[in-house]
Amino acid sequence: MHLAILGNGMIVGEALHALQYIDEIHVAAIWSRERSRSKSEALAAEYHIDGVYTDYSALLSSGEIDTVYVGLVNSVHYQYARLALLAGKHVILEKPSCTSRQELDELCRIASDRHLFLWEAVTFLHAPYFARVRSAKLSLGPVRLIQCNYSKYSSRYDRYLHHDIAPAFDPACQGGALLDLNIYNLNFVISLFGPPERISYFPNVGYNGIDISGVAHLGYPGFQCVCSAAKDSSSPNFMQIQGEKGWLRLVGSPDNFKQLEVFLNGQLTVTDIRSVQHRMIDEFRDFEHMLSTRDFRRMQQFLTISQEVAAAAEAAHRDF
Repeated sequence: MHLAILGNGMIVGEALHALQYIDEIHVAAIWSRERSRSKSEALAAEYHIDGVYTDYSALLSSGEIDTVYVGLVNSVHYQYARLALLAGKHVILEKPSCTSRQELDELCRIASDRHLFLWEAVTFLHAPYFARVRSAKLSLGPVRLIQCNYSKYSSRYDRYLHHDIAPAFDPACQGGALLDLNIYNLNFVISLFGPPERISYFPNVGYNGIDISGVAHLGYPGFQCVCSAAKDSSSPNFMQIQGEKGWLRLVGSPDNFKQLEVFLNGQLTVTDIRSVQHRMIDEFRDFEHMLSTRDFRRMQQFLTISQEVAAAAEAAHRDF
């Protein structure tokens, strides 16, 4: 994989750090707008990236890249991914993939027509331990309740309180707790149980109309699910499934879980699942493996989850 990175924000720094550990992926270029070129040049120097671009058309015309990683603000994911696909490049979309199911479906159609790969970067879905989660949940008996909480006081929240609005708190950029944090909870539930029959969202809305925290309720046949997320406050983070025969819990924030706990037959099993090097390594390795083996079937399995999550998030977003 010969990769171009779009953006130079916090998530791009995380991705570049993780990519150092994957020999099969060569980061060939980084793109940003002209006003932040100096920041991109600094990242290029730090991570030994040869190409620095501010002209997106020139980047997409380069024969040095075959895949584009979109690490930009949520509201432009569709726009930049579409142009990359039309230029014949594979695409990795940082979560959330798009801001509507219609946008994502259009990208899927273009990718399919052109035999290109398209992925959404949701870290834990590609982690080895998540296979154990899928297996363990089958032993829980009939599921009755699911509770998920991803809450952390945002490093940008104090700025927001002083009316200095970063993209993460800007409705025009499709920021907010639902798409930034609760999207992890939706991925967890929907990847394991499929789309809900009903979804409602109850946000705490800030002065500019952004959801600074909120609770999503997902209704399934036979069980209920509550997904909480906050950028204005912190709490212990977890994802928990309760069944008639036992329960399982992932402890810690979903971008870097610490433990998997499974309680069955009166016994508690605790497994340490912390990332040894970096939380994003597993997903990038999985993307590269799918590309090198031309495993479109596996890609489609993940895309189906992304489409179902996009539909659920869009439905929830209509509640405010």
